[in-house]
Amino acid sequence: MTQTAPIEVVRAGVVDYMAAWDEQRRIHEAVASGAATDTILLLEHPSVYTAGKRTEPWDRPVDGTPVIDVDRGGKITWHGPGQLVGYPIMKLDSKLDVIAYVHRVEAMLVTVFAEFGVATATISERKERRGAVWVLEDERGPDRKLAAIGIRVASGVTQHGFSINCDPDMTAFDKIVPCGIRDAGVTSLTQELGRDVPVSEVLPVVERHLGMLLP
Repeated sequence: MTQTAPIEVVRAGVVDYMAAWDEQRRIHEAVASGAATDTILLLEHPSVYTAGKRTEPWDRPVDGTPVIDVDRGGKITWHGPGQLVGYPIMKLDSKLDVIAYVHRVEAMLVTVFAEFGVATATISERKERRGAVWVLEDERGPDRKLAAIGIRVASGVTQHGFSINCDPDMTAFDKIVPCGIRDAGVTSLTQELGRDVPVSEVLPVVERHLGMLLP
């Protein structure tokens, strides 16, 4: 991984969402105080729905499925096995605002997907598609979300991050309107490439490009 500053990358395996959130907050406090270096957690979660600050009542599952309300931006999404989740906990340069940081995350994800031969679009190309990276409409269907992004910045340090659909059970998205966007779909690398693409294959590619998040 190319980098210009110290950064710790942690392959955490499968971690319960609340346990990972607690760990994020612990690391966030340490990075903000200068006691720890920038850290990126890469992991999977057991199946869970989380709702960001912009989630509306009608975005939630209608069957009573539990949802965890969190302090990130964005709306509701699903995390689960087969989805690679990244939590960069990084001190932002004073000249870098949240939107600019989100652009860096998007650019990194677009680069990752390009390695797999999948062309994607970013926020700058599709402004109405905020908080995600998309396979644009083609003969196979409408715009399809391949990765979700939800960020929080406190004390100049980032929390939460991105999730990549590698080979998850895509029926998990049927209970919600992912990110509150009704006129588009959700996809995975497995669906786009027509072969199984496990998290273990995507993980080292993501690690190689994490340096794009750094100043």
